[in-house]
Amino acid sequence: MTPLTIAIDGPVGAGKSTISDVVAQRLGILHLDTGAMYRAVGLAAMQSGVDVKDEEAVCRLCKEGKAQVDVNYRDGKQITLLNGVDVSALIRAQEVGGAASVVSRYPLVRKMLVARQQEMAKAQSMLLDGRDIGTVVLKDATVKIYLTASPEARAQRRRNQLLEKGLDTPFETILAEVNDRDYRDTHRQADPLRQAPDAVLLDSSDLSFDETVNAILALVEEKQ
Repeated sequence: MTPLTIAIDGPVGAGKSTISDVVAQRLGILHLDTGAMYRAVGLAAMQSGVDVKDEEAVCRLCKEGKAQVDVNYRDGKQITLLNGVDVSALIRAQEVGGAASVVSRYPLVRKMLVARQQEMAKAQSMLLDGRDIGTVVLKDATVKIYLTASPEARAQRRRNQLLEKGLDTPFETILAEVNDRDYRDTHRQADPLRQAPDAVLLDSSDLSFDETVNAILALVEEKQ
């Protein structure tokens, strides 16, 4: 039986990771958060004292085996490993997300991680989310979805997440970061963020979390 492969792409703050977790659970398949892998490389650079904007230095880290990224699963949940250490919590810091956006532009970093992602998706039914899944990683995915929301909606969601952690970051600051990240992701030379021609556009600006999950599940059922 051919594995079911689902590609969900979209900009930062669209809720891809958390929504994909629930969709994968409902379908009984694994979810690979590819963004977490790029965050791990960004974290490796930060921990090594390397300027993430120094492409040569970041790529040297990778070549020397000092930014080895792997993924395991525990109770169906992704565990992201950096050099054998579980960094699943550390990579969720705001500054690590910024670092990930920078290192993800480097062709060598992308080549290294994309090869690993494709290898994992060949072995089993899987949902992958990121920024180049439908356009690069899984060009022949069973279902392709481009999940987005307005910059304002995404910034507000991020602010709510930070408030839950006791961090009162101004909305304007977060919105500026979202817009800056969007620009970097859509203008990078290596595999820029874009909607695949055969992907279904799903705008969740006015949808609740459950409504978005159900919309994706309906699309998967329709394709199958």
